[in-house]
Amino acid sequence: MDLYKKYNLKHVINADGKMTILGVSKVSDEVVEAQKQGDQNFFEMSDLLIQTGKYLAKLVDSEDALVVNSASAGIAETIAGVIGQGSRYHVYHPYTDRIAKREVILPMGHDVDYGTPVEVMLNVAGAKMVPAGYANMCTPEHIEMQITDQTAAILYIKSHHTVQKSMLTIPEAIEVAHRHKLPLILDAAAEEDLVKYLKMDADVVIYSGAKAIEGPASGVIFGKTKYIGWARMQGAGIGRAMKIGKENILGLTAAIAKYLKEGSESGASMKQRLEPFVNNLSEVSDLKVKIVQDAAGRQIFRAEVTPTGDLSAKEICEQLRNGDIAIYAREYRVNEGIIEFDIRAVNDVEMYQIVSRLKEIIGGE
Repeated sequence: MDLYKKYNLKHVINADGKMTILGVSKVSDEVVEAQKQGDQNFFEMSDLLIQTGKYLAKLVDSEDALVVNSASAGIAETIAGVIGQGSRYHVYHPYTDRIAKREVILPMGHDVDYGTPVEVMLNVAGAKMVPAGYANMCTPEHIEMQITDQTAAILYIKSHHTVQKSMLTIPEAIEVAHRHKLPLILDAAAEEDLVKYLKMDADVVIYSGAKAIEGPASGVIFGKTKYIGWARMQGAGIGRAMKIGKENILGLTAAIAKYLKEGSESGASMKQRLEPFVNNLSEVSDLKVKIVQDAAGRQIFRAEVTPTGDLSAKEICEQLRNGDIAIYAREYRVNEGIIEFDIRAVNDVEMYQIVSRLKEIIGGE
């Protein structure tokens, strides 16, 4: 069945990365089979969440784990749990005035929009965001000076979206949190290492299931038993609007097991695949091309393209998206005149199509 034809949809080449607006990732046949098993059988859902959580926690040496429907849900449910601290009354009355300890400290440069602002998820959780530091700097001291008797947690966003310059490190944030007997909640949605932040003693680490892990639409929370238990309680509260289906619980569980065994594409492999693509791009007139590494330090390499002709980076990206095939490049730096192409989900045929379309747009050969 041609779904593109049936629903009048455009074919898409995703050179943008693991992006929610494009459906994030392709999943393997093994994961699809696990989803099928979930779809075609019944489970006691509360037990399914507990048992898959135990299984996943054992894989990464976490105290406990909880599968949720997205990393965003992980943020909201975790923080709501920290605010409620196991109170059943809070679950049913998440915004009650009876609970005043709702402040969550976040480095100012971490209040980013990843599809929605981080602050929105804090509001959903019933938290009050307290920014620390400045847009271009946050030190441990900046975090510490914001701590009051109303502080519930410290939140740290590990992402290429955030300001990278002059930011305190994750171990520094953990040290401040623990010295003040507060949990450090780490949003590591697109990160590739499922173990290292737990080894740093982060209290809760939240991942997207559909990004680096290449699972279905989902998320996973790893961390200490108390905080995972409190987050799980939110399924009867705000988490009801964020519930995840049995098929995606089992699909993500299979995807994580596969990912931990096989890993993702290495940086060396990515660079090797990029070389002929970059060479072909270099033959397009009015383009300056090189290979660059992900700004957040991940082992992800991309083609960086700087147009030198009459068309701006923004205009080229618009034409790429609006062709017969919608080609999505990374546009985070178009204001600097730079386009990036992420090839993790791009095959050789699609790379050829990208080069051909750029030649059409720019008026090359």
